[in-house]
Amino acid sequence: MPQTTKLDLGNLAVVHYPDPRLRQPCEPVAVFDESLAALADRMIELMVQNKGVGLAAPQVGVLKRLIVVSPTGQAADAMALVNGVIRDREGNVEAEEGCLSLPGVNVRVRRAKRCRLEAFDLAGNPLELEGEDLLARIWQHETDHLDGVLIIDRMGPADRMAVRKTLRALEEGHTGTT
Repeated sequence: MPQTTKLDLGNLAVVHYPDPRLRQPCEPVAVFDESLAALADRMIELMVQNKGVGLAAPQVGVLKRLIVVSPTGQAADAMALVNGVIRDREGNVEAEEGCLSLPGVNVRVRRAKRCRLEAFDLAGNPLELEGEDLLARIWQHETDHLDGVLIIDRMGPADRMAVRKTLRALEEGHTGTT
């Protein structure tokens, strides 16, 4: 895995299923520097451009434990979270989710209604955050990406049948490059 300092941020783009990087567990971030902040900024740009509310580093081909989230979908509300771990899940809610790496796929996923996230900010300061509803769902979705888990791994049989043609089209259209 190349260091973030070697990335061409201008060419960074959202990768689509079945890109194998989406299935790789990510490495913890060890260095909190300007290149990490630049990567987070570029990820926020891509998230907003693609009308998302969250984006994980493996979704741009970078196998590091970094996510960006914005429940409003606006850059001004975005937050970068490093080495995040979900703790203390409470309640269960099933709701429809989409994913920037799975265009055209929207499936019902059961997630905790509330959770606590332990992470670091871009300066390496520890954070302990509590979220519920949409924010909790975004954290859970994006941290799943850091472990190579996709929404299609969490969907039920009815959704699996409903999206099988879309998934097949994504698989057939995959060139192995970004």
